[in-house]
Amino acid sequence: MLVDGNVPDALRGDGPARPRRYNRDVARYYTLDDANALVPEVAEVTGRLRDQRDELVGLRDAYRDREGSVLEDLIADGPESDTDDPELRRLRLRMRGIVDQMQADVAWLDERSIVLRDISTGLIDFPALASGRQVWLCWRLGEDTLGFWHGLEEGFAGRQPLDRLPGEIARA
Repeated sequence: MLVDGNVPDALRGDGPARPRRYNRDVARYYTLDDANALVPEVAEVTGRLRDQRDELVGLRDAYRDREGSVLEDLIADGPESDTDDPELRRLRLRMRGIVDQMQADVAWLDERSIVLRDISTGLIDFPALASGRQVWLCWRLGEDTLGFWHGLEEGFAGRQPLDRLPGEIARA
């Protein structure tokens, strides 16, 4: 477990491991209202990421199929064949473009301290404080508003309705 910087508790030499209460890398914490206000934009970004991921997988498969055909042609035609296939080049460029777009969307989320957990379901977490304890407000693509939360270590499997959140979400 990391507490101070990147030094594991066991290597710090100052006693037994302490439970981690805050993620020091989080730039901000969200109120429920602030997080819900971002849901329309987050839905757009996560939907786009999911679609781009699906397109990228399709392009990868097309690239592999084409690469196999080019390799078979090379074997059949001999070593003097041209290996710079225009279709492979087009597929590579399109894949690079999609990856660049995806990186920009992930950076948008990261700039807001929103954690992308799963592209295919659009699962994200907003950091929040509830009665002084860091929690994750949990949302996924298709949900109109935030309705769930979980502790730092539980993840999606430990997702609970907001009405079971102990205490109050910080108003900051």
